[in-house]
Amino acid sequence: MGYACPVCSDPQADAGHLANHLAFTAMLRADGHEAWLDEHAAGWSDMGERELAAVIADLVEETEFPQLFEDTVGGLDENSEPLEERSGALFDDGPGHDHAGHHHDHGAHDRDHDDRRDSAGPVDTSGPMDAETAEVLEEAREMTRRMREPPADESAEAADGDAAGDADGASGDRDDE
Repeated sequence: MGYACPVCSDPQADAGHLANHLAFTAMLRADGHEAWLDEHAAGWSDMGERELAAVIADLVEETEFPQLFEDTVGGLDENSEPLEERSGALFDDGPGHDHAGHHHDHGAHDRDHDDRRDSAGPVDTSGPMDAETAEVLEEAREMTRRMREPPADESAEAADGDAAGDADGASGDRDDE
């Protein structure tokens, strides 16, 4: 069982997935999803997933689907099946499990990788692009550039600040006003 989107008929595993689908698609201004939410779930943009899912579940009839992706279905209620018991977790043997011959502990990742710049391929921008898309891509490029910059060395900044203060003839003691 699941829900079909009332706007585009995309199948969704549960009310939470449907709520997220409707809200995200509405925010991307696509295919009448925002209009449907405005009409049927007033104040939807101020709701969380649980609140919106509860409203939508009362409005949209459950539908039978030939396949349900059970490993991605997480209940919205507190009494839902624990994460460890979900079908996708059956293949994990806990921390340090084996992935096709390489072994690692998920909690031990070094987040300061130097190879981050090679982690994503280029975006194909050869096709037609409207102004909004071009703006979003430029913003993403700028965010990526800033993410790849090495962190500023605080000790170097402090030394530069002290040197500038000494160059002005100021003593090491400063009074805050």
